[in-house]
Amino acid sequence: MRAGRPLVELHRHLDGNVRLETVLDLASRHRLPLPAATVEGLAPHVRLSAPTGDLLGFLARLDLLRSVLADYDAVRRVVRENLEDAAAEGIDYIELRFSPYFMAEPHGLDPLGVAEAACDALEEARGAVPVAAKLIAVVSRTYGPERGWVEVEAAVACRERGVVALDLAGDEAGFPGELFVDHFRRAAEAGLHRIAHAGEVTGPASVRQAVFGLGAERIGHGIRAVEDPATVEMLVERGVPLEICPTSNVHTSTVASYRLHPLPALYAAGVRVTLSTDDPAISGIDLAHEYRVARDEIGLGDEDLLRMQDNALAAAFLSNEERRALDETTTAPESPRGPL
Repeated sequence: MRAGRPLVELHRHLDGNVRLETVLDLASRHRLPLPAATVEGLAPHVRLSAPTGDLLGFLARLDLLRSVLADYDAVRRVVRENLEDAAAEGIDYIELRFSPYFMAEPHGLDPLGVAEAACDALEEARGAVPVAAKLIAVVSRTYGPERGWVEVEAAVACRERGVVALDLAGDEAGFPGELFVDHFRRAAEAGLHRIAHAGEVTGPASVRQAVFGLGAERIGHGIRAVEDPATVEMLVERGVPLEICPTSNVHTSTVASYRLHPLPALYAAGVRVTLSTDDPAISGIDLAHEYRVARDEIGLGDEDLLRMQDNALAAAFLSNEERRALDETTTAPESPRGPL
């Protein structure tokens, strides 16, 4: 869908969207082992064609993608290619998220160096790649709260260079949000926006904790909020948007199928839902795919999808001036953007 509106994606992990051609090239340059030597051979080790059974099985697919990030040039390349891919999809504005520690770990890089390299690539692409973008730093909860501080400080250090928010992601069941309250307080004090993956694996209580305990302004996934009317009402009353990624939810077995996805129920209740891709390299999708799925498989109408485009633009971490400029540029008669 587009209908003269900006196309916005709010939830895409750049470390979950590494081109397989790039994986092969970086592995060759750095003499790193891979399970296959061709894109066709590599694809089954990364891309999913069926659900994995749980979130952790899905996240394990990221290990091969990050294994080739041997230096900061590799990080810059992956960010640049994410921006190029977004532009090729017709996306007008995207927020790319990444875990500095997760990307740094395989080759002993400095998480701050990873964040700085991501910012370098963002700055270098500005004006050269036709997509507006900002970065979101992720605290990978799977490493525990102590290491999470490293990622918080990397985000704070880069807040003037394109990092606009702190997110919490990873093993939601094993590392609940209560462990990271101080991390998010620090982010708020530094002027960063706050997001949390919640209500993906665990239930509505995780969503409430993210909003009230972490100060989350948006929720990644959040679909299990549908299990508790009071939590749904809270999201509606506070205007907290959900970043919903239907194919990822099916692949992680969070929902059994597209037809059983709670997106329509959340939308009908008045929750500000948006559509995103999560980890395109793993799911083998793009943003257009998620809009088609929402219409053809989940059963939403075209007007509903246009409303979700509007929701995404309103929920983006943009100033009023930036949002207005994006809207004006996209709807201009000479705009080269075609329909989705």
